[in-house]
Amino acid sequence: MASMMFTDCSSSTTSRLIHFNRRNGTFLLRRRVDQLRLQTTASGRGCNLSIRSSSSLTPAISADTKSEATAKVIDGKAVAKKIRDEITIEVSRMKESIGVVPGLAVILVGDRKDSATYVRNKKKACESVGIKSFEVRLSEDSSEEEVLKSVSGFNDDPCVHGILVQLPLPSHMDEQNILNAVSIEKDVDGFHPLNIGRLAMRGREPLFVPCTPKGCIELLHRYNIEIKGKRAVVIGRSNIVGMPAALLLQREDATVSIIHSRTKNPEEITREADIIISAVGVPNMVRGSWIKPGAVIIDVGINPVEDASAPRGYRLVGDICYEEACKVASAITPVPGGVGPMTIAMLLSNTLTSAKRIHNFQ
Repeated sequence: MASMMFTDCSSSTTSRLIHFNRRNGTFLLRRRVDQLRLQTTASGRGCNLSIRSSSSLTPAISADTKSEATAKVIDGKAVAKKIRDEITIEVSRMKESIGVVPGLAVILVGDRKDSATYVRNKKKACESVGIKSFEVRLSEDSSEEEVLKSVSGFNDDPCVHGILVQLPLPSHMDEQNILNAVSIEKDVDGFHPLNIGRLAMRGREPLFVPCTPKGCIELLHRYNIEIKGKRAVVIGRSNIVGMPAALLLQREDATVSIIHSRTKNPEEITREADIIISAVGVPNMVRGSWIKPGAVIIDVGINPVEDASAPRGYRLVGDICYEEACKVASAITPVPGGVGPMTIAMLLSNTLTSAKRIHNFQ
């Protein structure tokens, strides 16, 4: 059974480890991001990650600024609310003009509590902006053919403009085969290989962009942060976040480097970045000493660390050691309240875009 050891290195006291069961643990996330394999167990079935606070990693900060944060907080929650308000207006205008209401369909397989929570949140988000939601729930032991049948039904349903297959799927199913079955015109998650291929090619436009990386770039735009000509570092190379985020930054004319588990001297590379997007799922991995003064940081990581004072016995932190980074960076997203709310906002935006495109509504 794969497991990891996470460390809370934001504490000024001795670092504390929290044991995290990747398969059956409480803190399971819908999307997996790149995991840095720092130490492999003898069985090869898991890894132990231990990131401890060290005085040698503390950034050099003058005495008069050391005690207070200077970075602007990039408020993803506020931006997401504004976007949802804009979507609400457009959905209403579309309904009044042509009598069409955008529809989002979600397919949930199995009884994972975390997946059920994500689906429930998406349903609430749809209702809040006037988008119609459709849902199919299948048992854990359902066949792949049953899932494909549900996908096909939504592909043919004119009331459905976006289809989302909730991940992860049960181990006996071919995830790639199922995702590829979603009509590219309704692939609001942006994971269809044709959408990713178009994203990677100059002069081609994808119908949809994956929601989390799209949300990262949208935050930079909404805060008027210049991307063109800047050095950008993406930490993590997952198909879900890292890879499409790097492609989006290239489209914005940034010079992009990708850090991954085989990268040598990641601190040195990251220290050259004007913009950092981190999506590795390792709590507080990026320390203040990794960050160029004035850099802009987008933290995609959502990681649980032990906290006895918290109601649930843990709190969520990002990949970036926030307490250190906010004294060096010019702007940074908090965790939670940064990228997370933007992901659902972008899903709603993609669904609206799909409905407009299908019905040729401007």
